[in-house]
Amino acid sequence: MSTANRTSNLSGNEKRKRKSAARLYAVQALYQMEQTGQTFDQVRLEFLDHRFGEVFDNYEMIDGDVDLFTRLVKDAVNHQALIDQMTDRALVAKWPLGRIDSTLRGLFRAAGAEMTQSDTPPKVVIVEFVQVAQAFFPDGKESKFVNAVLDHMAREAKPEAF
Repeated sequence: MSTANRTSNLSGNEKRKRKSAARLYAVQALYQMEQTGQTFDQVRLEFLDHRFGEVFDNYEMIDGDVDLFTRLVKDAVNHQALIDQMTDRALVAKWPLGRIDSTLRGLFRAAGAEMTQSDTPPKVVIVEFVQVAQAFFPDGKESKFVNAVLDHMAREAKPEAF
């Protein structure tokens, strides 16, 4: 069954959940690629074969939107230099991109890919990736930082939206 056929029968709420899951998975995939040196194709296959819908400790991970996941990771890789430069401009001078947590780098790259390579409204991208940050860093400090950096990036990428 094609991806389109699998998702066409889903409710709007289920589609939103799958898109949110795809964003979280994209951050994980980009982190994994940075840590292991795996290629886009290797990581994509691993996530689609083993991570989407994975069950551990009696908890089933939600399936992600395959197309969004693929597009985010691919665009983050293909446009990494542009996205990293944009992220660096949003960070304070004492904290260049290379000094921040690698999970946050993956998050900024995935969010930057969606901001610069899709029609998703920047405010939606910010809200979604702040929620991803909260999943990885539940104490809240990083999510405020992510919100500020993504807001700066969004204003640069799509000033007309503000």
